Amino acid sequence: MTRLTDHLIVISFDCLSEHDVPLLRELPNFKAFIEKSSYCTQVETIYPSVTYPCHATIVTGNFPNKHGIVNNTFIQPGRISPDWYWHRSHIKGTTLYDEAKKAGMKTAALLWPVTAKSSIDYNMPEIFANRPWHHQVPVSLFNGSPGYQLEMNAKFGRLRNGLRQPELDDFVLASTVETIKTRKPELMLIHFVDLDSQRHMYGFSSAEATAALHRHDQRLGSIMEAIKAAGIEEDTTVVILGDHSALDESKVVKLNVLFRERGLIQTNSSGKVTDWKAYCKSCDGSAYVYVKDPYDLVTKNAVSELLTELAQDEFNGIEKVITGQEANAKGADGTAFRMLEAASGFYFSEAVQGQYIEEVTEQDAQTKKYTFACHGYSPEKEGYHTVFFAAGKGIRPGMEVRSMHLVDEGPTFARLLGLDLGDTDGRILEGILDI
Repeated sequence: MTRLTDHLIVISFDCLSEHDVPLLRELPNFKAFIEKSSYCTQVETIYPSVTYPCHATIVTGNFPNKHGIVNNTFIQPGRISPDWYWHRSHIKGTTLYDEAKKAGMKTAALLWPVTAKSSIDYNMPEIFANRPWHHQVPVSLFNGSPGYQLEMNAKFGRLRNGLRQPELDDFVLASTVETIKTRKPELMLIHFVDLDSQRHMYGFSSAEATAALHRHDQRLGSIMEAIKAAGIEEDTTVVILGDHSALDESKVVKLNVLFRERGLIQTNSSGKVTDWKAYCKSCDGSAYVYVKDPYDLVTKNAVSELLTELAQDEFNGIEKVITGQEANAKGADGTAFRMLEAASGFYFSEAVQGQYIEEVTEQDAQTKKYTFACHGYSPEKEGYHTVFFAAGKGIRPGMEVRSMHLVDEGPTFARLLGLDLGDTDGRILEGILDI
């Protein structure tokens, strides 16, 4: 297969939305990029529309039920902080970076989800210390490229402030610029989280979110300058994309509180889950309901009756209840007993204590107990699209794609690099390619 570009740089601005496009067209670096790009401002995301399944979809071209990353975190009732799908080994099938590596290409990734312990040459995986005896630095080093990460930390570690934003993205940017100039990777995946963090904490259209977009514009400008400085501008394709949008919310739905009251979840004196028959696993704007024993008809009937009752009143925060089979048809985890969609203004928590519905307060957001905006909602929600812009070698400029799906991105990237991801759920966007 003919290779259309020598270098592909994919920049994921987490939570970049269709509603951001008017501002992007005014910001200098985004404006200049968009004017020479082919693009889609109506990209349909996946279900559930949370970060890790989305980014696994981007590099595989498949829905979550096929690539296996069905949520951000594992089902671990009783864990205060469940483990995330950090590792490459959780992805079923091949990925864009695997195929690039097989073809002898130089690869790099910075905080790209689900890449821990992958074969990427220069890898700074998104992973954090999730045990009291763990420390962030060795956890990152052990799961990525040690020498590369030590070099980036030595040069730019002063920019970081733990996992806090915008400092973390500032560190990622400095490392990105250095990597482009000194390594010139043929495939580079970059994940910026500043915008997503601000929207969670302050709301979708908050001043803090707008400020993050301005910072992203500066980051984009720095990356484009680095490409020029590296002497690879004419041979490079750059893609800017989002993984999902977000919606404002002010109320938390805690279904596990009702499961505990009905004896479907057991806790100890401190409120920690010790056993369960049914469990609501949050995807923020949606949720899976799992039944521990698939043959436990008593529990299934109890859950069905409760959900039917709750769904009759919009003030209970549940807009829709679908079966595991129906969830599977949408690309989500078909092993779940039920999948729930939150009503407008609501999202789901896995908490087992307190009230079934709780209001989000300013203090909750500051302590990161709850948020003011989130994602995970159904891609069928109105005004919930993300975006895609591509420019450079191998891209026909000025082509508008009216509609596309997140699963289409991986196959299109593979085609640009002359690679094949096999039988994917997505299609190649041939109309934007200069073949």
